[in-house]
Amino acid sequence: MNRYPLWKSLLFAVVMLLSLVLALPNLFGEAPALQLSRKDGGLFVGAEAVQPFKDLLEAQQVIPDAAFIQEGRLLFRFVDVPSQLKARDLIESASPGAYAMATTFASRAPDWLRRVGLKPMSLGLDLRGGIYLVYQVDTDGAVKQTLQRLERDYRTALREKRIQYDAVEGTTSGVTVTLKDAARLDDAKAALANVDSNVTLTTSVDPGNAYIRASLSEVQVRQRADFAIQQNITALSNRVNALGVSEASVQRQGANRIAVQLPGVQDASEVIRLLGKTATLEFRLVDQGTSAVEVQQTGHAPLGTKLYKDRSGRPVLLKRDVIVTGEQLTDASSSFQQGEPAVSVRLDARGGDEMLRTTRENLGKPMAVVFIERERQLRDQDGQKVAVDVTHEDVISVATINGVFSNQFQITGLLAREGQELAKLLRAGALAAPVYIVEQRLIGPSLGQDNIDRGVRALIIGSAALFVFMALYYSAFGLVANLILICNVVLLTACLSLFGAALTLPGIAGIMLTVGMAVDANILIYERIREELRNGNTPHAAIRAGFEKAFSAIADANVTTLIAGIVLFLFGTGPIKGFAVVLSLGIMTTLFTALMGSRAVIGLIWGGRASIQRLPV
Repeated sequence: MNRYPLWKSLLFAVVMLLSLVLALPNLFGEAPALQLSRKDGGLFVGAEAVQPFKDLLEAQQVIPDAAFIQEGRLLFRFVDVPSQLKARDLIESASPGAYAMATTFASRAPDWLRRVGLKPMSLGLDLRGGIYLVYQVDTDGAVKQTLQRLERDYRTALREKRIQYDAVEGTTSGVTVTLKDAARLDDAKAALANVDSNVTLTTSVDPGNAYIRASLSEVQVRQRADFAIQQNITALSNRVNALGVSEASVQRQGANRIAVQLPGVQDASEVIRLLGKTATLEFRLVDQGTSAVEVQQTGHAPLGTKLYKDRSGRPVLLKRDVIVTGEQLTDASSSFQQGEPAVSVRLDARGGDEMLRTTRENLGKPMAVVFIERERQLRDQDGQKVAVDVTHEDVISVATINGVFSNQFQITGLLAREGQELAKLLRAGALAAPVYIVEQRLIGPSLGQDNIDRGVRALIIGSAALFVFMALYYSAFGLVANLILICNVVLLTACLSLFGAALTLPGIAGIMLTVGMAVDANILIYERIREELRNGNTPHAAIRAGFEKAFSAIADANVTTLIAGIVLFLFGTGPIKGFAVVLSLGIMTTLFTALMGSRAVIGLIWGGRASIQRLPV
């Protein structure tokens, strides 16, 4: 008798039953879908939110295959792409600009699977189709922003030390400070050095003035450019996550480019618009000494001021000195205060100190919030498309400073959608430098389906050849190995679905490699059993010894491969990571099915027999 412990057999059976249920959604495939989200930031809730859209579509003979709410977004599934696109046009014409719509894909799995939260495995861009974007980072702009920050901080530092100056002017390669009193040159240099000790300061004196020049070295310029790229990668990743685009990939490409992959997104106009935005805030005091209307009429603003306009087009005259910028924001969230939209803002320690000082010294005076948005637009010039940098600056709020506050306060005067969008952009992190799209590719679902079909065909052909070989060479034990291989693929599919790992084309290659390694483990066990039988051991002893003696070889081979998979995941990017994830999961499922599963099935078939004349191996 060679019975396998009952609890181990039951454990294997329960795991495989759960794996079948988890892998079940993958059998149904995907269909074209239309995703709707409210631009005001609200969520769709309840069946009553779905019915008006269904009535609109059905009145025009566009019947959705399914309609449901997923994570606050409305999702319509259709049988074909023409119905999907027609539905998008109908909803847009009925409610122009009211909803953000994206053509995507949704699982054909039954509703009961969706209700219990079961989803098919995620597919990468090469299998599912989607948007591929390449952004170029304006590293020169990043250096320019650094110099502008130095210019602003130098003014503040000199005022705090009560050092008078004629001008603080930024150039293409540095900042020049012109002092009124040459006797304060050393004090001024010490104050500026405290602002940023990494900047090189040089001094010069002529009969009339004293000068301090701050400049960045070539190493500092490169470091600033690298920092800008890394910060932009982080900001773009956060924005993608905040927008709800799943399985996205944001990676550095070359010296100054960032590649973004958005699987499943076929209409990315809204996503692209928000990804590339450079949005920030500036807080400035309002100049009350001069009429903004007169400045607008004459076109000449007094020294130290700048003319802006608010959302309604009215002129607002602000002082040039910036109190706090968006770079000093650490958190932002949208909410409603007294029935109107608001954005709650939190500043870092330095920004909080500056805001505290300003509000303490200017009680009763108005302060404005300037919303700055930068983007690159294509315009016609002499019959050619030319990229032009456009900056929009609007005063979104003017309020009287009625109390002293520091690092926490609220911004009002926004529309609900603007508040949601502003909070999302600020919370995700400001782009350290402007980014511009230099490549945009739409990868159609037909290409992804072709890759899936070819990969599945290769898996089926390879597995079929393997099954035939195992059945012919190892007889009944070969059939057991084939069953275990099927269990292994099912368990691996369930793990990919459960953990949300994206399957790419290299991932399919990882599944093929997993199948090969799994059958290799069974071959090691069976050859050990054959060896024990040749040595004269009984069939039961041969089975027991075969599994025990093959364990070390199987463990060594799989552990070393697992180490390679972990290294690939840690240092690889994109498709390499996808291959590493599938390979690593496949190794763990192989060890479970080959050692525990094979033992349980063989014990079930031959372990209960009192005497065995020969093993069909």
